[in-house]
Amino acid sequence: MSLDPAADSTHLDYGLDTLFGRDTKSVDCEFDVKRLDDGEPPWFALHVRPPLPADLDKAQIVVFNAEGRRISGIVRRTERLADDSLQLDVEPD
Repeated sequence: MSLDPAADSTHLDYGLDTLFGRDTKSVDCEFDVKRLDDGEPPWFALHVRPPLPADLDKAQIVVFNAEGRRISGIVRRTERLADDSLQLDVEPD
């Protein structure tokens, strides 16, 4: 089930854990959000299309807008797809 896109659904914030603490970054990119109804609360599959930052596949957290609300969550799995896009499976926090 896809979520209704929000007007600012092209902005994505993400966090990377480093030796010096969390590094928070922002990027404007195209992405789609799909709800994964496997559990409670439902997880989300965030499909980010290129071009995308080289370190996005190392993100531990993401924050984005969907359904008119701000969603944040922990990245549990990443997968680079054949079209060079990236899928992040996100558990809401």
